[in-house]
Amino acid sequence: MNRTLRILSTEEHVDDGEPNVLQLANDADPLAIEVCLADVDRIDLVFPKFSDGRAYSQAFLLRRRLGFAGDIRATGDVLIDQLVQMQRTGFSSAVLREGVDVSDAQRQFDRFGSYYQGDAVTTAPLFARAA
Repeated sequence: MNRTLRILSTEEHVDDGEPNVLQLANDADPLAIEVCLADVDRIDLVFPKFSDGRAYSQAFLLRRRLGFAGDIRATGDVLIDQLVQMQRTGFSSAVLREGVDVSDAQRQFDRFGSYYQGDAVTTAPLFARAA
């Protein structure tokens, strides 16, 4: 399963309080919400600042351990440098911080075409995928 990370500008990100969208603080335990995941279409994970990476772990747990198949969206202080790692840990969309140019994001993905080890989305390592 190879997904492409959907990049959104702040203007495109709509948070209108829909009941099927869950906002999870970056210090919350994703395992605590396992019982209600069937009713959720999107989970917004917050990066309060660039250097706080707890949302990566949350996304990985949601995607791999809990099997959440909906949209996991990165919000907050999201920069282009983080996008590749976000995709690898299970995020499916990201809202770039105000003032960051969306068109520059593709360069990050072009730099890193493939990886030897598996990740949250493509679990098999490269040698197993090549067979």
